[in-house]
Amino acid sequence: MWEFPRTRYADCNGSEASEETEIAVNIGGVKHILYGDVLNRYPETRLAELVNRATGSTQDDLCALCDDYDDSKQEFYFDRDPEAFKCILELYCYGKIHMKRGICPMRFTREMDYWGIDAEYLDECCICSLNEVQTELAEIAEKVKTILDDLEDDATVTRGQRCQAFLWNLMEKPESSLAARVIAVVSFAFILLSSVVMCVGTIPELQVKDAKGNLVEHTTLESIDTACIIWFTVEYVLRLVSSSNKLRFVFSFMNIVDFLAIMPFYVVLILGAAQMELANVQQAVQALRILRIARIFKLARNSSGLQTLAVALKISLKELILMFTCMSVGIFLFSALGYTVEQSHPETMFTSIPQSFWWAITVMSTVGYGDIYPKTTLGRCNAAASVLCGIVAIALPVHLIINNFVIVYSKQRVLETTAKHEIELMALRAKEEEQECPEAAKMPSQASVDCSSVWDSTGATAQQSDRYIPYY
Repeated sequence: MWEFPRTRYADCNGSEASEETEIAVNIGGVKHILYGDVLNRYPETRLAELVNRATGSTQDDLCALCDDYDDSKQEFYFDRDPEAFKCILELYCYGKIHMKRGICPMRFTREMDYWGIDAEYLDECCICSLNEVQTELAEIAEKVKTILDDLEDDATVTRGQRCQAFLWNLMEKPESSLAARVIAVVSFAFILLSSVVMCVGTIPELQVKDAKGNLVEHTTLESIDTACIIWFTVEYVLRLVSSSNKLRFVFSFMNIVDFLAIMPFYVVLILGAAQMELANVQQAVQALRILRIARIFKLARNSSGLQTLAVALKISLKELILMFTCMSVGIFLFSALGYTVEQSHPETMFTSIPQSFWWAITVMSTVGYGDIYPKTTLGRCNAAASVLCGIVAIALPVHLIINNFVIVYSKQRVLETTAKHEIELMALRAKEEEQECPEAAKMPSQASVDCSSVWDSTGATAQQSDRYIPYY
């Protein structure tokens, strides 16, 4: 029977003696002497189970928990990372585990699984790092799965579903084919053309008078705008028809923008055809035509930079709220002070506190139009203080927003690069397997069945790196 060595020691008064089980483990070439009472603080772990099997167990039973052992030294060997094991030992000493800087969170998670330790014992900062890595891996896996689904030809898919998927890729994914790229470029050109026409149409020299003597857009510009609207309408309808989830498509933000870009044209057309006898019909028409400004937001659909900016602003919501809160407090404070100190001047420009808000906004944002300005000494001191406070209130949150944009942009680039690398690696592995085993080529690919199978290629590498090769 295997027996662990026991250390006999006395208490501080030397009145009685006791024995403590000790175990010698070698982790990647680094030897550790561990004690049974310390390991039994967490009896569900691998080390505690190894200690508790000291009585009534054979060498084979004990060695099932390790990679190798030395019978003469009574020392257990584990081919694991010694640096990660130092973090594992913190659990028995402090009750929490903290990952050292430079250790891969996913690899450390596998180390914890090997030693039988739950992730709940991780420190809060380490849990945040682990969640970020898991989120990134899930995004990469989802992107790889999407690419594989586009490339794989499923025999169970009907002809109509295949045509729907082809049309969706044609209208929504410019990287899927050359025709999709051409459509994306044409759509981008129509967006720019419609925006230019909308701006040029407001120049008085290019406008003409209708039968009632009102200035309207030139007929040539109206024809160009109508052609753009027809393209936007056809594009929207094709994307709606090819969408697999119509309800989600309709209530998507970018699709709402697309609808607002084409809706004013048809509303104006209906009002003109109905010949409504209302005095304010023309004003309503002009108000609806203002919604054509929404077309400029369609550029975000084909611009990854604008999409990254939108995501960065979304995750910087707290910083933006902080900036607007500080600016609002400053505007209210300095406008009230400016109104108060300027009342003594006979030619004051600060007639009321609400009217002073405009002055405070232009001063704190360092724009300074000069249409309203203080004329007293105290008013100028108040203006100088408002300028300095405005610079601080804007500069501090903007730095955090810029950092968030850099993080999101870098993450997006890594996501795209990693997804392409995984596709190339999976194709290379499939080619090697086909050369080694021709029968495997007849079996259907399961790469696009679920999200976990996408990482088969990565999983093989991870399993190899999961074992630590010691250097003596």
